[in-house]
Amino acid sequence: MMNVKIICPGKLKEQYLRDMCAEYVKRLGAYCKVNIIELTPERLPDVPSQNEIKTALEKEGRQILSKIEKGDRVVALCIEGRMLSSEQLSEKLDGCAVEGGSCVCFIIGSSCGLSDEVKAKADLRLSMSPMTFPHQLVRVMLLEQVYRAFSISAGSKYHK
Repeated sequence: MMNVKIICPGKLKEQYLRDMCAEYVKRLGAYCKVNIIELTPERLPDVPSQNEIKTALEKEGRQILSKIEKGDRVVALCIEGRMLSSEQLSEKLDGCAVEGGSCVCFIIGSSCGLSDEVKAKADLRLSMSPMTFPHQLVRVMLLEQVYRAFSISAGSKYHK
């Protein structure tokens, strides 16, 4: 059974988001083991300088990189990434399984994004959309798309 790891900043504050994530984690249990790793995001002033942002991203990047294990297939969610259809994501996950990858590690950045070091580590840079979403909502969206991808591979009626 494949492992899916999601590394993300902070805890979900709203109960409805926690409930939605829990529902998708439960559904994914039929296809994979999910591990969500919540990291402490760096605090920034209301109007941070470019240097403060860069320093925060580097610190967050070190935290993220410490959670990636040898052999993990790394997918960084970032605005400059490739946009994939649900079917294409399903194919990517199938490809990881065929190639012997036992863990796919998705990385969600903080509100300022991801460090260059984390992006460089990624096997795939993935963009959910050209629009911007709150990182807490992206976690729900990612879990739903991963569930949809596994459902597509299984021939489930979930994906229409």
